[in-house]
Amino acid sequence: MAVTIQIKLNEKLYLRDPQDTELGRRIIRDSILLIDEIGFEQFTFKKLAERIHSTEASVYRYFENKHLLLVYLLCWYWEWVKYQIDFATNGISDPREKLRAALHIIVNINKRDASVDFVDEDILHRIVVAEGSKTYLTKSVDLENQNGFFITYKALAKSIARMITDINPHFQYPHALASTLLEMANRHIYFAEHLPSLTDIRIVNGDLTPIEQLLEDFAFGLINHT
Repeated sequence: MAVTIQIKLNEKLYLRDPQDTELGRRIIRDSILLIDEIGFEQFTFKKLAERIHSTEASVYRYFENKHLLLVYLLCWYWEWVKYQIDFATNGISDPREKLRAALHIIVNINKRDASVDFVDEDILHRIVVAEGSKTYLTKSVDLENQNGFFITYKALAKSIARMITDINPHFQYPHALASTLLEMANRHIYFAEHLPSLTDIRIVNGDLTPIEQLLEDFAFGLINHT
């Protein structure tokens, strides 16, 4: 049986933490499924309420609007990625091997983990790839950043940047490279699936090994060059 774990996120993202109640967990679970099915543009709280056999008002008791729900889902995802990286790299002393392990997690985090019974990481990963940039490419990004909405993403990037600095203390752009690697992983999956002329990556039968190799070549090429 799956075990329910709880990831603590910025309280400003929600009116009531959905992880605390059965209805809230259904909201998270089915919003992931519904956004994946119809896209964020077509997603509404009314459609979500119909899917979970509840009322639209009940959804609004947890989230002020669908944008904050999407930010919540992305923050949950990035916190989960950081947790997995911390666990996988604990005890690895070689900084190069630590970065390789982190890149492997970033690319392969989409594998379903039964330890969280209300989140399908595979489907959530598809949402991150397709919809993730919509959380911060907005007019309100500066205010939301001040309110700490993106702190989980920035913490993950900072963790990767530290690994880069451990490999080469003289590398001038550890944070830029860290954020680029995180974005690159998702963008090239999206390009390979929808805009193949924009990438050299080809994904066959869901095998993301070429993405992982791209990140390694790009990262170590820059780090070693310096």
